[in-house]
Parts: sequence; structure tokens; C-alpha cells
Amino acid sequence: MAVAVKSVEQICREARLASRVLARTPTGVKDGALEAIAKALEDRLEEILEANERDMQAGREADIGDALLDRLRLDEGRVRAIAAAVRQIATLADPVGEVIDGGRLPNGLDVRKVRVPLGVVAVVYEARPNVTIDAAALCLKSGNAIVLRGSSTAANSNQALARIAAEAAVAAGLPEGAVSLVAGGGREELAELATQREYVDLIIPRGGESLKEALQAVATVPVIYAASGNCHVYVDAAADLGQALAIVLNAKLQRPGVCNAAETLLVHEAIADRFVPVVADALAEAGVTLRADDRAHALAAPVARERTEAATEEDWSTEYLGPTLAVGIVASVEEAIEHVGRYGSGHSEAIVTLDAAAARAFQLGVDAACVYVNASTRSTDGGEFGMGAEIGNSTQKLHARGPIGLRELCTFKYLVEGDGHVRA
Repeated sequence: MAVAVKSVEQICREARLASRVLARTPTGVKDGALEAIAKALEDRLEEILEANERDMQAGREADIGDALLDRLRLDEGRVRAIAAAVRQIATLADPVGEVIDGGRLPNGLDVRKVRVPLGVVAVVYEARPNVTIDAAALCLKSGNAIVLRGSSTAANSNQALARIAAEAAVAAGLPEGAVSLVAGGGREELAELATQREYVDLIIPRGGESLKEALQAVATVPVIYAASGNCHVYVDAAADLGQALAIVLNAKLQRPGVCNAAETLLVHEAIADRFVPVVADALAEAGVTLRADDRAHALAAPVARERTEAATEEDWSTEYLGPTLAVGIVASVEEAIEHVGRYGSGHSEAIVTLDAAAARAFQLGVDAACVYVNASTRSTDGGEFGMGAEIGNSTQKLHARGPIGLRELCTFKYLVEGDGHVRA
């Protein structure tokens, strides 16, 4: 595995050499390496947890906040879940060599459009040690070398996980440099990684707006931004209110500090007087503060007075990543669509309704990577979508959108076969 004493350029150069081997590595060898990584994670659990506790202690001393600590924390269950995800990725179909399209041209040339690895993928991420393994497993299965660059908050955890994955992969027959970690340094190091055009084919950042802005300022390597999520749940006039309550609570409470958690609740005015007091009471009991518009405030405050505040314009565009939820009342599905279009980040949006026409209007009118009908936004996840894991969720429209899994880590090329053909 690449170590900190190597320069960023040297690490990336070695990853490029490894990528050329990985591109033609048989599926069975890649799957064997993933099984070796999963087993190594389980066998070296104590080593991983000791490293993570050092990060957790430093995080508590630095007062980084509960949401960030939750992202940072590893325990036995989480590590075993990471290993299980690696094994699931191993069971998935290998995308490399998949024929996307093809046929014989009128002139007799045989043309096939086939999936191939991107080459070298760099993943830059903050305080999420699970990304170290998720990203490595997805890249290796799709025939890519990976260069990891985590944050200082999770430095010990990332070093332990990357070392374990790299050692297991090499022992199972993958080339040195297939999994590398860039450790230490600051923004200068990030800028150096983001300009390795000769060796790196793609950068995927997972983090806040400051990381995104830092990369936008310097990157010459192509970037897919795993962006933030200002996600909405709209409860329509024709909603099953019991179903709506369960979906809102799950979307907000199941894990509030992640990008697919709901940040705004919109309620149709026809059912607001029945639904808003009920959902406000349940959310307040769970410790959620509501930032409500005038009409929602009038309905919520009598039952959740201590946790209801007046919404400001800023609240509608805020990703809280914590126990705060904006609440607004709208007059129609069209108004809900307009609100989502104005303030949403294009990540995940949901409508709760039994009206097929309203559901269809929402699906067609909302421009987001994932649009849900009668389901929680928390389902936007590579694991939930059957991808085994994900490197991130893209809100861009070119190349990849939504969870970034195996196929999104590939490009394609045309294989053309002839019989002495020349162009007339």
C-alpha cells in the first residue's frame, strides 16, 4: 500500500500502473480479493476499533458535534456490516466487458459498445471511515485502482482500514497500488491530488460545501460531486395520513445527519389541520425543532410550542443534518413542485399520496436524482438499491446521477472487427 512518505504524484503514478493490470484482471480474482478484504476486516476488528476510538476521543475533545461523531463512529456491528457489504459487492455481476450495444454495420464491420473501467478513481471524503472500504470494494470490482484521501478527523481509522484492505487485496493477487491512501497534508495536498491529470481519471468528493468549493477552485481532473441533500417530503391532500406520519418520521429521524434525511416537510392545505398537529407532536417528542411558516406555525405551536419557531427564507434552503425540520403549507401539488424546484438540491424528493395523477405530476415535475412516491427519502443508498454499497450520491446529470455504484465507475469503448475493411 502507498504510505505517507510517498509524494501524491508517486502514489497516483503507482495507481495508474495498477489500473492497467486491474482492467484485465478476471472476475474470479477480483471477487477473491473482496472476500479476503471482508475476512481481514472481521479478523482485525480489534485493531480497527482501537484506531477508531483514538479518532472518537480526538473528536470529542474538539467538540465536533453529535452528527459528525455519529458518522465517525465504528463499532462491531458497523464493521461487520461493512464486511457484509464487501461480500455483497463480490456477488454482483462484473460490469467490465458488458456489451451495452452492438451489431453488424451495412459494410460488414462488427461493432460492440462494451463497458470498461475508468482507470484511477480518487475519493476525497470527510469523517466517514466506512467510505474507505465501500469505495475500495466498488473500485476493485469495477476494475479501477483507487486513491483515498480522508479527513484528519478520521485519520487513524482510515489508515487502519486502508492498510488492511490493501494488504488483503495484494495477498489475494491484485497489484500493488490498487488501493492507496494519501494521508497528512492540507489543502495544498488536496490541490496536488486534484491536478494529477496524467494519472487520475476521476475525483469523487464526499463532504460539505467547503470541500466542494475547495475542489472547484483547483481541480483539473474531472469531478463528480457527491452533493449535499436538501430533501423534501410533500404530504398531498390524498395521502394516507398514517402512512405519511411513518414516512416523515423515518425520513427525518432514522439518521438525521446524512444527505438523504428530510430537511423540509410540505403539507397540502386541505389536510393541514388534521396532519400538522399530529406530526408536530411526534417530531417534538423526538426532539426535533420545527421552523414553520405562518400557517404551519399556527397549527403546530399549540401542541409543540417549545419546539416551534418561525421560518425564515434561509430555512427553506438549509441542510440541517440534525434535529431541525422546516415545515410549510402549500395549496397544490404544483406549488409543492415549485417549492422543491426553487430550494431543493436535486438529491431525493418524496410525495405521499393515493392520487395517481398527483404522484405522476410530482414524478415528472421534480428534477432530482431520486423521486419517491409513498416511500422515505432515506432509501437513496447504494446498498438499499442493490448495489452493495456506494461511493456517493451524485446530483449531477452527466455520466452519473444518484447512487454511484459499479456501472457508474465505468465508461465504455467500441470494439470494432473487420475483414480487411478500408473506408471508401
